[in-house]
Amino acid sequence: MASINEGKNYSEEDHQSRIAKISRTVKRIAFKKQETTKTFQKGDDVEVASQEYGFIGSYYKATIISSIDNNKYWVKYTSLLTDDESAPLKGVVTASELRPLPPEQYETMSEKEFFLYDMVDVFANDGWWFGIISGIIGQEYYVYFPTTTDNIAYPSNVLRFHQEWLNEKWILL
Repeated sequence: MASINEGKNYSEEDHQSRIAKISRTVKRIAFKKQETTKTFQKGDDVEVASQEYGFIGSYYKATIISSIDNNKYWVKYTSLLTDDESAPLKGVVTASELRPLPPEQYETMSEKEFFLYDMVDVFANDGWWFGIISGIIGQEYYVYFPTTTDNIAYPSNVLRFHQEWLNEKWILL
């Protein structure tokens, strides 16, 4: 079986130290509220950062239905459904939970190339989850999620590089 650090000569201690350091950064980012002065309009596509325990570090695509006031919006989620699964879930979110959709990163999926310790988002369970590439075996990327402590293998077609909305622009981390 190939090593989880395929092609790298990191000691286990060095590997764990790097993961721990990057994990602290991921947690700091995942637990912070969005700082935006952007005003969203009806029909805008957005990502909503979950603030629920067990879901922190995840983002869900939604559309703005209406503005409630300067700080709250009524949204309809794209991939989340009501409990009876009969309709898209709707809810009220604060501006600090919203960000515009990040820009597309690739023309084709074959252009993706990820490396050990890259900060990525994984599309799983109806949303994008923020994590770190903790290992590579063949065509599988192991992603460690510091907010849930899960370490799960994924193919590259469900990964994107993590971007943060800072000072009203997208920053690739």
